[in-house]
Amino acid sequence: MRKWSPLIAVCLGTFLLLVDVTIVIVALPSIAGHLGASPHDLAWVLDGYALALAALLLGAGALADRYGRRRTYLTGLLIFGLSSLLCAVAPTVNTLVAARALQGVGGAAMFATTVAILNVTYRGRDRGVAFGTISDLPNPSSSRS
Repeated sequence: MRKWSPLIAVCLGTFLLLVDVTIVIVALPSIAGHLGASPHDLAWVLDGYALALAALLLGAGALADRYGRRRTYLTGLLIFGLSSLLCAVAPTVNTLVAARALQGVGGAAMFATTVAILNVTYRGRDRGVAFGTISDLPNPSSSRS
């Protein structure tokens, strides 16, 4: 089981990124009601995350090369978790949009290191199993279907 711990960690992190997008889409009507958000504001709640994630993906990969994949992944997970807490307690729509963008920063660090972590961790048949498992998960950078 220990052999598959990195794969489980990467899959759970990717799952968090995916669930986050889905939860926000489902919660948009409640967000609009509680924070008095306009449709324009709600678009930024969705797009702030996706924009930050997409814009910082390559930079996060460069940071992983410089400081280490595991450190970058764990830092991204910490940023993602703390910004999720900020989202939960956001008193205004602007605060929520900023927290969502911060989530995108953490998400970029996590997503950019996923393939690299699996590539250096597994060899041979195990690498095929790991990449086959992670490739069945949808892409977290696509927040709209």
